[in-house]
Amino acid sequence: MDQLKSKIDAMLKLMGFEDFSIAEDTENRKISIFVNASPVMDDKLGAFVGYVDYIARLIARKENFEPIFIDINNYRKDRENIILDLAKAAARRALITKTAIDLPAMNAYERRLIHVELSMRPDVKTESIGEGKLRHVIVRPI
Repeated sequence: MDQLKSKIDAMLKLMGFEDFSIAEDTENRKISIFVNASPVMDDKLGAFVGYVDYIARLIARKENFEPIFIDINNYRKDRENIILDLAKAAARRALITKTAIDLPAMNAYERRLIHVELSMRPDVKTESIGEGKLRHVIVRPI
C-alpha cells in the first residue's frame, strides 16, 4: 500500500498540486485522497475528479489494490448531498401530486444513493429504468 501511496503522491505533484493529503485505511483497503485545488478549477472540477480518479484506479489495478476513494475540494461529498436533496424533493413532490416523478439520468452510484435514501420511506417506491447513459430513477407514491 505504501508503494501505491507514493505513486499517487508523485502523480499529484507532477500535476502541479501542492496542498493535498493521502489517507489510508488498511483495514478496509481504502485510500482517500483529498486535494485542495484552486478556485479557478471549480467550473471544471467534475471532469478533473473523474480524470484523477481514473488514473489512480489504473495505478491501483496495476498494484492489485482496490478500492480507492478520491475527493477533490469535497466535490463528491457535495454531489452526494445534492443527489440526496433531489431524492427527498422528488419523494415530497410524488406524494403531493400523487404521480410518478422521473429524475434525470444518473450513474449507478448516484441511482443507488437515491434507492438507499428512499428505501426507508414506506410512502414511496423507487425504480431504475432505461438503458446505459439514459438510465434514471422513477419515484412513485404508494
